Amino acid sequence: MSSGSRLAEPAPPLDPAVPVPATATATATSCGYPDGVHATARIRATYNGRVTTLPQLRSDGPFHLRRIRTGGRAATVGIIGAMSAPLGGDRLALDITAEDRAELEVTTAAATLALRGPTTAPATYDVRLTAGEHACLRWLPQQLISAAGSNLRQSCTVSLAATSRLLLREEQILGRADEEPGHLVSRIRVHRAGRLLLDQHTAYGDPAPGWDGPSVLDGHRAVGQLLVVDPELDVGRAPVLLREGIKDGCAVLAPLAGGPALFATAVAPSSSALRELLDQALVHALGK
Repeated sequence: MSSGSRLAEPAPPLDPAVPVPATATATATSCGYPDGVHATARIRATYNGRVTTLPQLRSDGPFHLRRIRTGGRAATVGIIGAMSAPLGGDRLALDITAEDRAELEVTTAAATLALRGPTTAPATYDVRLTAGEHACLRWLPQQLISAAGSNLRQSCTVSLAATSRLLLREEQILGRADEEPGHLVSRIRVHRAGRLLLDQHTAYGDPAPGWDGPSVLDGHRAVGQLLVVDPELDVGRAPVLLREGIKDGCAVLAPLAGGPALFATAVAPSSSALRELLDQALVHALGK
């Protein structure tokens, strides 16, 4: 999402061949969260026997959704920030579904910047991902930046069918240049075929205890996660440590119990080093 004024930015030109999403809305609340925005954007992808279509592409609040033209049977959606978000008191959600046999990739046009708002109440940013049988879902947003004074609770909840595939990458940058981070609480929870596959909960920035210590970030300011779930994935392998060393950060790629899944966590001194580590983890995961 963009930084700066809370006012909506001009929307990009419309493509007449792309379905027009619903009008974005920014609903102020009065339940103790002045000027907070409540918004839920929705994406639903279906397979028509030839290609993936998007019967639902509903923008809301700061989420301006646009289909990106690509070849092949997959559909790609880009999320453009229509206003500064999340700010303190905001309640934001993305609901993304790839139905049976659909192939969907969702990304963001720019980094999401969490800022201090008109209230000290935390903002929430909830991403809900669902993939049906034989579906493929890729959630590949740009970085989330936790700016000084911000207070954000972020969650990603995933529901997968037994035969669906998932590629998930999330990156958090703790503070802008020469500033302390805000308070960021993040959770990834994944169910596959009705069974819990992953539940990771992290907290960074004051008042979280020990977040910057040697057992957590050890002074690094970039942290990320990569999850690959695929019924054909080779998970009969030992954990792999990638680019060990304090200067450039490191990543660990390990199989998850209870499913054909590999999960990588990485810490690095910069966003570019973090992306390089996660790219390496993906290469190892796919056996390329």
